[in-house]
Amino acid sequence: MSQAEFRAANPYAGFGTVAIEAPEVARRTFVRKTYTHLAAAVYAFVALEWLMVSLGWDMKFAEMLGRSQYMWLAVLGTFMVVGWIADAWARSATSIGKQYAGLFLYVAAQAVIFLPMIGYAKFLTMDVGGQQIGVIPAAAITTLIMFGGLTAYAMFSKQDFSFLGGFLNILAWAAMALIVVSILIGFNLGVWFSAAMIIFASAYILYYTSNILREYRTDQYVSASLALFASLALLFWYVLRIFMAFSNRD
Repeated sequence: MSQAEFRAANPYAGFGTVAIEAPEVARRTFVRKTYTHLAAAVYAFVALEWLMVSLGWDMKFAEMLGRSQYMWLAVLGTFMVVGWIADAWARSATSIGKQYAGLFLYVAAQAVIFLPMIGYAKFLTMDVGGQQIGVIPAAAITTLIMFGGLTAYAMFSKQDFSFLGGFLNILAWAAMALIVVSILIGFNLGVWFSAAMIIFASAYILYYTSNILREYRTDQYVSASLALFASLALLFWYVLRIFMAFSNRD
């Protein structure tokens, strides 16, 4: 894709210099700030999750969702709207405060939607090398290792994965449609769907990692970290689901 075509497809490129066109020092600073903010988002997610579980909100949320199959649809719909608002705020060209508000809003939304699954998973363990370990730390470590490996591959191979964008968007809508149908008819999508979604999330990580320099300006490190956090959270969701499927109850 030429720079002219990219600018035509990406409205945010018109507000300033995208990172790939910036001087090398500015590019490096942008990447460093992006991953620093990503780490902060992960810590904030863990802290919020711990706080809500400590307050017993996980059980209350699970009870609320259990009252009707349509509650999950309402939660998913709300999450999509909140995610869209958070991304729009994080891309703000005028206010750094609004960018941080968008990132925090998205992290909080992810923490809430994870809450019932975390509440259930905290009772589950896995047999690893003859020892029983919790599925949550096991899934978290696995997710971070996968994310780190994919990030390193995308960075050091210097391949352009921007071609995946349109294909991933189509798959995202198809996956959402399957999830909605499964909720409506009470059908369990099963382990194979989770495995497919792990591949899907991994492709998104490759896409965003290789594309943040082309899609964001050097002052949009908060928004870039939100995009990476979204793909990391998606990967963690389905890794945790698979670990839960093969776990043991204490």
